Amino acid sequence: MNKLELISQIQQKKSFLCIGLDVDLAKIPTHLLSESDPIFEFNKQIIDATHHLAVAYKPNTAFYEAYGIKGWVALEKTINYINEKYPEIFTIADAKRGDIGNTSTMYAKAFFEDLNFDSVTVAPYMGSDSVEPFLAFNNKHTILLALTSNKGGLDFQGLKTDNSELYKEVLKTALTWKNSENLMFVVGATKAEYFKDIRQIVPNHFLLVPGVGAQGGNLQGVCKYGLNNDCGLLINSSRGIIYAGNDKGFALKAKDEAFKLQQEMEQILHKKSQG
Repeated sequence: MNKLELISQIQQKKSFLCIGLDVDLAKIPTHLLSESDPIFEFNKQIIDATHHLAVAYKPNTAFYEAYGIKGWVALEKTINYINEKYPEIFTIADAKRGDIGNTSTMYAKAFFEDLNFDSVTVAPYMGSDSVEPFLAFNNKHTILLALTSNKGGLDFQGLKTDNSELYKEVLKTALTWKNSENLMFVVGATKAEYFKDIRQIVPNHFLLVPGVGAQGGNLQGVCKYGLNNDCGLLINSSRGIIYAGNDKGFALKAKDEAFKLQQEMEQILHKKSQG
């Protein structure tokens, strides 16, 4: 999927919602545990109930790898289901990969060719030759960790350099890499006050923003400085949506929570279009 197709989805659905499919068997409704593949069945029902409200889905691969081969099969079935039934939706493998060139190429093949995700999250710590193998894939996107929402995020990302903070240097340097137009960046919602400076460095790139909802991020605060002319934001909510209910009506409750966010997003987009 290219950037224009994603922008079109945002305009059509009046939404920039990304739903995180972080499936924990200890948290899903117990009636699903009798299914042959409870993880996939949970995802399928969430996707069917929310696909008209979301423009992206983001499985965090750790929640699948934790269950061994069965988890990996459930991930494959999930991405295949989205690609076959809702091909207009942008898909993100939240894998946070990053290694030397040959290894990165294999990681990229795994997520872009075998599983056919539209994008994958990548750590920038090892520099250009660990990221450019991902960027080499046409119509695929590499989502680079820039400023994360976790408690320890600023331990390194916020360190002062001679010129600015380290995360700003990561952003600036990443723009010099080959095929940098295929980059997106992760910026945590709990760091809303940083979006103004970030947009000065990367005004036109999409930002994947986790942390709205369960982690305490504020949508209005993020959008105040994070929106650009193409929207340029993918706001992720995981637990706040997928675990809204724990009975047989869980998918409808997930839809209700997704609808609340979509409605807020529609108002924000309308207000921006009015100038």
